[in-house]
Amino acid sequence: MRAAHLLLPLLVLLALSGPETVAAVEKPAATGTPLRDGTGLYPRLVRLQSSGAADGTLVASVLDFGPDGAIGRIFHSTDGGQSFAEVGQVLDGGTVAGACCSTLIELPVQVGAMPPGTLLWTASVGQNGDGRRMTLPIWQSGDQGRTWRYLSTCRTAEGTGGIWEPEFSVTADNQLVCHYADENDPAHSQVLRESFSADGLTWSAPFPTVAPVNAGLRPGMANVRRVADGSFFMSYEICGTGNQYDCATHFRTSVDGANWGPPEDEGPLLTSETGQYFTHAQTLARIDAGTGPTRLAMVGQQLREANGEISPGSGATVMISDDGGPWRSVPAPVQVPSPPNAPCPNYSSTLASTVDGATLVEIATDLVGEICQPFFASLLLGRVSPGHG
Repeated sequence: MRAAHLLLPLLVLLALSGPETVAAVEKPAATGTPLRDGTGLYPRLVRLQSSGAADGTLVASVLDFGPDGAIGRIFHSTDGGQSFAEVGQVLDGGTVAGACCSTLIELPVQVGAMPPGTLLWTASVGQNGDGRRMTLPIWQSGDQGRTWRYLSTCRTAEGTGGIWEPEFSVTADNQLVCHYADENDPAHSQVLRESFSADGLTWSAPFPTVAPVNAGLRPGMANVRRVADGSFFMSYEICGTGNQYDCATHFRTSVDGANWGPPEDEGPLLTSETGQYFTHAQTLARIDAGTGPTRLAMVGQQLREANGEISPGSGATVMISDDGGPWRSVPAPVQVPSPPNAPCPNYSSTLASTVDGATLVEIATDLVGEICQPFFASLLLGRVSPGHG
């Protein structure tokens, strides 16, 4: 989550059930094709790999708002990201009290009674409720997102602080993990935590993953991906630094997807070979074919040069790392030129690839009038080769 002074405007935007109260433009700066005509916040995109005949389908989700709360709108692309069609909706009545930061995963293995290919969706719910005890309710789908039913609640806030930006992963021993940013630790402004479940129904007490010694720092927006050697890679931002690296991307690795090292370790900055780095709302994707070397891709709201200045390519750049090599910058499929440090434009964009890993697909948001609208596009990258980079 962003630094504390930017938290309120973001939550106001994400909790609305009507037009967003941010500076409006009549025409989007973003390139690409509209995913839908209306609102579509916090886009997420996964390529099915454990769903039998449906493998290769791209499943997208965005967060919309209506009179009865938030709507998780689910889309399919069966042509490699050339077109998308809405196929389902997640409807949680609790979101009438506010919703933020939705996320999506396809289970790669059996977890409890849920077979591989099960989709899970959750969001931060309840920031506007009386007494504000926020929750992370989990919904599951066994038909690639067409229908959904409630599964469990990963976490209910211990106090009135927020629990934000949930993320799912599965450990090496097939435990489901729920990662989230938590404002309820009295010793910290915000920490990253994780809870574990063997069946998706009952959840462990939370464990800290990133809790810096400097209590004013705010780690958030964890993304976790398993790579080809079986280890795990986590990216996240740390806000509240007060310098050029405010909300910059950090990372760490894990052998088993559960243990990430000392929580007080802030983790190294993630930079390209030229020193560029992202600030605000980064996301991470594994975009190779899944059977060979690893290719990771990252996008963030703003791109900065090594000296901290906003890059001319900000909002129009994705970073790629091939087979563990250095991160390099490539053009983004959807380009949102010069996005401000504000909600909506290029905020928490999402990436996936086609089955062969050769084409990168992105969904990003931009303002159209007073609507935060999602756009999609693709870019041919070519396949990753062993030892590349």
